[in-house]
Amino acid sequence: MSAITWLKSQRPLAGRALAHTIWLNTFNGLLAIAQAWCLAIILNAVIFEHADLAAVQRWLLELLGLLIIRAVTLWLGERTAFAAAAKVRIDLRNQVYRHLQTLGPAYLATERSGALVETLTKGIDDLEGYYARFLPTMTLTMILPLALLTVVLPTDWLTGAVLLITAPMIPLFMILIGSGAEVRNQRQWKQLARMSAHFLDVIQGLTTLKLFGASRREVAIIATISNDYRISTMQVLRIAFLSSAVLEFFATVGIAIIAVFIGFRLYDMALPVPPWFKVPDIDFLHGLFILMLAPEFYAPLRNLGTQYHARMAATAAAEQLIRVLETNPPNAPVSSNPPNPPVLKGKLEGISSLAVQFEAVHFSYEVGRDALLGLNLHIPAGQRIALVGTSGAGKTTIINLLLGFLTPTAGRILINNQNLAEIDLTEWRRQLAWVPQQPRLFQGSIGDNIRLGAPNASFAAVCEAARQARIDSFINSLPAGYDTPIGERGAGLSGGQIQRIALARAFLRDAPLVILDEPTANLDFESERLVQESIDALAQGRTLLVIAHRLATVRRANQILVLDQGQIVEQGTHATLAAAGGRYARMIAADRSHLGNLENAN
Repeated sequence: MSAITWLKSQRPLAGRALAHTIWLNTFNGLLAIAQAWCLAIILNAVIFEHADLAAVQRWLLELLGLLIIRAVTLWLGERTAFAAAAKVRIDLRNQVYRHLQTLGPAYLATERSGALVETLTKGIDDLEGYYARFLPTMTLTMILPLALLTVVLPTDWLTGAVLLITAPMIPLFMILIGSGAEVRNQRQWKQLARMSAHFLDVIQGLTTLKLFGASRREVAIIATISNDYRISTMQVLRIAFLSSAVLEFFATVGIAIIAVFIGFRLYDMALPVPPWFKVPDIDFLHGLFILMLAPEFYAPLRNLGTQYHARMAATAAAEQLIRVLETNPPNAPVSSNPPNPPVLKGKLEGISSLAVQFEAVHFSYEVGRDALLGLNLHIPAGQRIALVGTSGAGKTTIINLLLGFLTPTAGRILINNQNLAEIDLTEWRRQLAWVPQQPRLFQGSIGDNIRLGAPNASFAAVCEAARQARIDSFINSLPAGYDTPIGERGAGLSGGQIQRIALARAFLRDAPLVILDEPTANLDFESERLVQESIDALAQGRTLLVIAHRLATVRRANQILVLDQGQIVEQGTHATLAAAGGRYARMIAADRSHLGNLENAN
């Protein structure tokens, strides 16, 4: 789909506000005709008929009323135009955000965060000019000049002929100049997205750049990118000013020709035309009336040329939005009429358990890059299952499949004997609690972060979840307690404290299936002990899937599954696998020092 076609398809999002804007602008143009007629009558009466104030008082009052009505109409038109554009922006942001949720982390991992932020912010903001100004102006250009011609032609066909000949010059040159500007505008947008993405990457990695002495080098790179963006911006502005000058030139020439033709005839001077060309006569009243209408005739055409640059900016932004919105989730089947997904059957609230079954699941990120090869995996209800293996064995892929961020290339995933592909993902995720290796805490209070999965939870429930996660004593020691503000990503807290707040979320969520991804990674011994105690409490009455490199975390699992190259190569309890002398036993040997410390502590 082209950018212009897509922009037109989003027009219904503006609702009635856009139609109101067009009608108000059209009404304002018609009022300009009446205003010109009133002013022409007043001037003709005062100058040639020597009328006094009483004679023209009625026309003066009508002129004043027209000025007030036009001012109110312009104000209402601006308000409705802004409302139309605001509605489009809100709906599109919601649409793009929900689509990014559908695409999931698998898509976001391949995109630069700065470019996506630029698309969601400035990109969608650039659409305002298209819907608030360009579309109303384009419609007005098709209506108002025709309305003015219907008034001018019966009065003076010569002036009407001049208008008909000169009017096409403005859009013609607008298109010729605009075609070159559009290419430069798209290049400018790409450079802006690149600069934003690079700048965000530098800010996020500032500590690393400082430690490796690379910060000054990055400053030079940012300066180069900024200079390239400056040059492309000035190129666009140069063309914009050139196009405005050309449009003003043709409009001014058209008005000047009309003024000359009217002036020659008012002074009974012969126009330089062939003898057989009969020039119509005109009086001062109608000549002044037509002369005041001429600028109103060219005004929509000039405005269209000015707002054409808003169209170019919207087109460049739309191309990026289309690229995001037309991206399908990884391995998702493309269907124009997808069936209505059934809701997960059975009552699954509280601490009811779920059983999960992977049947011959195969997944490939791309051709030749297989992550899972016919995986058969059974997670019984109410049990603690652990997945271990080296990096790249397929553990993260299993999590993303189970969370609904990926779809199996082949095979199926069963939840209580129902195919996950037939379950509404929103309903399914309500049954999950997830504690990642690096939990994400958001700027706000500690209590709000714990309530992330249960925003309506009571304060008592939050306190109980914190107690079960072994973080309540730390929170109560803070001056503001649960209202203590924390920075983005948990700034001001240790890794163990962040991990236990994430576990408190899982307790408060009270979901029947809990997924833990490396819950004790990068923690000191004391923090790991507290987190492990919380995990043991969390496993009571729930189905628990634990993924870990540090084997101390999985020793209490009912079943340990050892993954290698997308397949289960060993399974059993800790004792049986340790005695078997296989891959798990070798992993124990590599982790022996850490396990010894944990056993001594216990």
